[in-house]
Amino acid sequence: MEEVQGTLITVETLAEDFRRLGVQEGMTVLLHSSFKSLGQWVAGGPVAVILALEQVLGKVGTLVMPTQSADLTDPSGWSNPPVPEAWWPDIREYMPAYDPDLTPLRGMGIIPDCFRKQQGVRRSGHPIDSFAAWGKHRDLIIDGHGLEYAFGEQSPLARIYELGGSVLLLGVDHLNNTSLHLAEYRADYDGKQEVMAAAPMMVDGIRQWVEFSDYNWNSDDFAELGLDFGKETGLIATGLVAGSRAQLIPQREIVDYAVKWLERRRT
Repeated sequence: MEEVQGTLITVETLAEDFRRLGVQEGMTVLLHSSFKSLGQWVAGGPVAVILALEQVLGKVGTLVMPTQSADLTDPSGWSNPPVPEAWWPDIREYMPAYDPDLTPLRGMGIIPDCFRKQQGVRRSGHPIDSFAAWGKHRDLIIDGHGLEYAFGEQSPLARIYELGGSVLLLGVDHLNNTSLHLAEYRADYDGKQEVMAAAPMMVDGIRQWVEFSDYNWNSDDFAELGLDFGKETGLIATGLVAGSRAQLIPQREIVDYAVKWLERRRT
């Protein structure tokens, strides 16, 4: 008889691990994740992770995930892979407009890609830097996601901040902590620049190539920032979810800390 290796991971075992980490009923949680980091066979795959979190958060809780779609950016900035400059005008003219139900994610992972399709989940209208949400505060977080400055005061990040939400890093580090971009927006530091972004959108029922203002977001020092926050405040709860290293962080506290850190360090 073949020897069984490891433990079967289920919705129930994942829910137990999330509770042990500190996730509680009624919380608002922004999840950044790597499904592969769980490292073991999960009954139900990414669906099990989503259902486990929703089970723990309950009907009064809210689950949010980033659902960014970098494929809809201007082709002049593409590098992986680049496209010939001669193609740029045609790409801008013919690329299908952003559709929250249809436009795929890029680089977000399988968990949010699955989550965005779940009944009861809504995705925000930003063509490049959207978020999806489920639960009590879904509409408050999703509605009104401004086109300009995608991670600023008119973003789901700012609404999560107001709600006193938490960031859950599952198998990823602060390099993926999108909430730190809200701190970038609020901070005053050298090298912060306004840039022009663009994407195809439906405007009054007509597909248009729309330009809008944004910032030169930069996450290169986020890992160091997060490490300093953890050391100086002790506010990061850490533990294992299945085989994945997980961190639960109060979003408001790390954003406030990051504003001062960025103003001090990005000089």
